[in-house]
Amino acid sequence: MQLTPKVKEILSWYESDNPGTKANLARILMEGKLGGTGRMVILPVDQGFEHGPARSFAPNPAAYDPRYHFELAIEAGLNAYAAPLGMIEAGAASFAGAIPTILKVNSSNSLSTTKDQAVTGSVSDALRLGCSAIGFTIYPSSEYQFEMMEELRELAEEAKAAGLAVVVWSYPRGPMLDKTAETALDICAYAAHMAALIGAHIIKVKPPTSAISLDAAKKTYEKHPVEVNDPAKRIAHVVQACFGGRRLVVFSGGEAKDEGGIFEEVRAIHAGGGNGSIIGRNTFQRPRDKALKLLSDIVAIYQG
Repeated sequence: MQLTPKVKEILSWYESDNPGTKANLARILMEGKLGGTGRMVILPVDQGFEHGPARSFAPNPAAYDPRYHFELAIEAGLNAYAAPLGMIEAGAASFAGAIPTILKVNSSNSLSTTKDQAVTGSVSDALRLGCSAIGFTIYPSSEYQFEMMEELRELAEEAKAAGLAVVVWSYPRGPMLDKTAETALDICAYAAHMAALIGAHIIKVKPPTSAISLDAAKKTYEKHPVEVNDPAKRIAHVVQACFGGRRLVVFSGGEAKDEGGIFEEVRAIHAGGGNGSIIGRNTFQRPRDKALKLLSDIVAIYQG
C-alpha cells in the first residue's frame, strides 16, 4: 500500500505515536473510495445500545443482523465500521481484514437516568478482533464527565501502547446545557478541543449550529467574530479548535433526516475542511439499495 502525500502529512501530525498506531490510522485513511484523500466516511452502529433494537432497526429489519452492517460498509467503500463488542464479534471471522473496524468500548442506554456510559469493551478485545482503533464517548458538562475522561485516559494510554488508534465521540450534555446549547458553536468547538487535549486521533462531534451558549464565550466571539450563519465557516471553526486542523475531525449524521438535509451538511463539512462524516441511522435505516446510493452521493461530495 503506497501512502499518498496527504496521508503522510496527516500521520506527521501525530508526533508521539508508535509505528503500530500510525499504521492503523493509515489503514483507515487509505481504505475505500476516499482512500488517500484525507477524507473519511465511517459507519457507526452503536444505536442498539443507545436507543434500543426496534427504534434502531425496525425501519429496515435486515439491519438486525450484524453481518448486514459489515456488508453495507464494505460494498459502499467506506473507510471503517464502528460498533460495540457483540456486533463486531458477530462478524469478526467472516469479515476479518475486509474493512478497518473500530471497537466502541463504552455505551449508554435509554433506560438510564444519568449522563454516563459503562465500559463494555477492552483494548484486548480490540486486539483479539483485529480492530484498528477503539472508540470512546465523553459527555462534557455531565455530572460524570471527569470520571469518563479519566477512563478514557487510561484506555487511550493502553490502546496507543498496543498500536491502536483512538476515536473520541465528544457529546456535550448535562444539567447546565439545554438542547440548543448541546450543539451551539462554542460548545461544539470546546468539546472537540477537549477530545484533542485528551489525546484523540479522530474526533467525532455533532455539526454546530449558529447559537453561542456561554456568556463568557459570547464576549469573545463579539471581539473575534465567526460567521455563525455560514455552516461551512462553523465547521471551519470546529476544525480550527482541533489544534489548528492538525487532528482529524468527523461529524455525526445525527437524527433521521431527508437526503437534502444530509447533503447540505456534507457540503458544509467538505467546504469547511472537516475530514468527513460518521453516519449511521441515516444509512442503515434505509433499504440497502437506497443506503448505497446515499453513501455513494456522500462520497462523491467529499471527492469534490
